Amino acid sequence: MAGFYEQTDQDGITIGWQAKVRRKGYPTQTKVFRAKREAEAWARSIESEMDRGTFAPRGEAEKTTLGECFERYLVEVTPTKKVSSQDAEKGFIRQWLRRPLSSRTMASIRGVDVANIIKDMEAEGKGANTIRLHLAVLSHVFSVGKSNWGMASLDNPVSSVRKPRLPGGRERRLHPGEMSAILGAVDMNMACLVVLAVETAMRREEIATLRWSKVHLEDRSLFIPKTKNNTPRTIPLSPASIEALNAVPQRQERKGKNAESVFGLSSAGIDSAWDRARIAAGIPSGWGEDALHFHDLRHEAVSRFFERTDLDIMEIRAITGHKNLQMLARYTHLRTANLADRLAGGKRGGVVHGKGKRDEE
Repeated sequence: MAGFYEQTDQDGITIGWQAKVRRKGYPTQTKVFRAKREAEAWARSIESEMDRGTFAPRGEAEKTTLGECFERYLVEVTPTKKVSSQDAEKGFIRQWLRRPLSSRTMASIRGVDVANIIKDMEAEGKGANTIRLHLAVLSHVFSVGKSNWGMASLDNPVSSVRKPRLPGGRERRLHPGEMSAILGAVDMNMACLVVLAVETAMRREEIATLRWSKVHLEDRSLFIPKTKNNTPRTIPLSPASIEALNAVPQRQERKGKNAESVFGLSSAGIDSAWDRARIAAGIPSGWGEDALHFHDLRHEAVSRFFERTDLDIMEIRAITGHKNLQMLARYTHLRTANLADRLAGGKRGGVVHGKGKRDEE
């Protein structure tokens, strides 16, 4: 049964109402509100959950702010993730901590609050994917709070909002002369790295973490133990890949933790070198159709695989490490175009003529 108790200041002026719900088998629930109607609504909600057997104590979620949870998350959760993703996650959390929402208690945050933050981010010029990454961190904080930090009553507000729609995948490929311009604007080490990216479709992080112990030139392959999809894979090396790896400056020139690294560059180092080369080559930046990002080299590589006629889609998938075939579907038009070119070249096998007889090749 719920009771409501007026709260007054030293002059006897009402400043709020305390709601208290007592039910056998449950701990007493108490909360203070400015208006009595708010206290009554809260009490009805608590009693309804008790009636349905779905009640969970709100104490921890009602006294802990989002900011405090983010700080705890940074200490307990972020360090358990892949090193390559920790810096990005820390950046997202720092931005969340600067928002007024971080001063709110976990229990008070609703879907409408998250929806308003999405609007703010869009007004700040953040892209759809960036916003979704921010929301992913927020969502995980609520999930961890509910499962690990004694906030069993929490509802995840991120699950109830509409996320920004992602744009279609980029289709940017190298224009004539761009590869030469890029290679002419970088040192030998970066030139070899760019060639390897185009020949293998390796991701930036995979290249940054590549070690000589995983490169087997005699077997014309290299092994990637840690990938974006957490699925190790072996990549066959083309003659151009082998030539590029043989031309990499000797690893003896590097010392310390970079001694075993093939290129001696971190992901950030690759980005910096790429930006310098792009500027020197006169290639636009940003996200327009003419801009060229390092990750576009992966799209270029996969496109080239599909333009070949000696690789089937499963072989291409094994090389590129795409999680499923659907992600490769947008490249199939390249294979179709190749087949059309071959058909136009005069091959007539299987064409029916006359009285059901087939021409033989």
